[in-house]
Amino acid sequence: MKRLLILMISLLIVFKITNAQQRNLAFYLEKAKITSPLIQKNKNDTKIIELDLKQTERILKNPEINLESNVLFAPIITHTNNTNRLDITSAGADNYSGYDLGITNGGQYQAFVSLKQPLLGSMNYKVYSQKSDISHKQNENSTTMTIHEMEQLVGYQYILCLKSKAQLKNAEIVQKQLDEQLSIMKKLVEQAVYKQSDLMLLQIERQNLELSNKSFEDDYKNNMYDLNLLCGIKDSAEVDIQDLNLQPKPESFSDSQFLASYKLDSLGIIADQSISELKYKPQLSAFANAGLNAVNVPTFNRLGFSAGLTFSLNLYDGNQRKLEKEKSSVNINTLQFEKNHFITQQQINKDKIKSQLKSLNERRLILENQLSQYDKLYKVYENELSQGLVSVMDFKNLLKDITTKKQDFLLQEMEKQLLVNSYNYWNY
Repeated sequence: MKRLLILMISLLIVFKITNAQQRNLAFYLEKAKITSPLIQKNKNDTKIIELDLKQTERILKNPEINLESNVLFAPIITHTNNTNRLDITSAGADNYSGYDLGITNGGQYQAFVSLKQPLLGSMNYKVYSQKSDISHKQNENSTTMTIHEMEQLVGYQYILCLKSKAQLKNAEIVQKQLDEQLSIMKKLVEQAVYKQSDLMLLQIERQNLELSNKSFEDDYKNNMYDLNLLCGIKDSAEVDIQDLNLQPKPESFSDSQFLASYKLDSLGIIADQSISELKYKPQLSAFANAGLNAVNVPTFNRLGFSAGLTFSLNLYDGNQRKLEKEKSSVNINTLQFEKNHFITQQQINKDKIKSQLKSLNERRLILENQLSQYDKLYKVYENELSQGLVSVMDFKNLLKDITTKKQDFLLQEMEKQLLVNSYNYWNY
């Protein structure tokens, strides 16, 4: 019965591992791009930019047609022959109360269709089109940088998941080794080579390893939940993430992609300045209207039409034009200062990470040498333990030391991956 139970548990574990979904970093990056609200917002902002330009084109190039109406009553009270009489309009009273007839002529009655057509819209539209093109490039660059930052964040969390997985795997290997020694120890206790207390000491150590394994397993699950949260993945299926071997990207001799935003922001300021300059250029429009336009009670013989031109040119507005240019110049200077500051920060970060990687590689060589010596020592202890020539306490301490060194080596590997991930972020 006991063997059957062990067999069923083993089959369940194998089935669980076999059916675990295998996913790599590329899978999570793709999911993060699809579910990112920032990328979706940038896509919608691009559509808004295109719609704004179309709307501006309609305003600057297309005629505006309106239906207008206006009714104004200005009656008077005439005083003739000691009588007062209300007149809606007057043929020419000289003794009355009310508005001056020369101003009102009895009122105003309008109902006509008006048309206004800008004549210089094409020239002004070019400026708005240039601004729209810059805004479009700014939005594209924002999407590019969002994806780049996403790669760094998702990569960082993915490495944390790998660390938890590797720690769990390492602990399971140590536990397997200890199980093998426990099996040998039981026989040696039966042969009175070791005491029962020695066996109990190793059994307690195995329980400690089980506790560590459970802790690593919980860390792995929690890190996977955080990775799913970052990438907008809802399912909680068993996942076996694939190993990662990031390498530092070679430094590019061209301008950093980070600097593109500063360049585009400067062009955006210049484009805004060009738009503000439009109000100082000549404005010319044609207008026309047709319909009823009368100052007396209207009749059909007052139907007509009119047409003309409107022209305007700003001559003076308190030197606002000069102030706008100064503001644009200050904003560009601010961007230039921020750009230079960022270039310094970027280079410092890259130099710092390269120094850390160099130091890490040096420590790795020392750790590899130590692990090699520990492997040889373990084989000696393993042989001596089977013959009852070494104390269980010494063997237990050796096992702890080996476990600690392997964990240190593992943490160094993960630290290297984190540093490379950070370096590739800055080296862009």
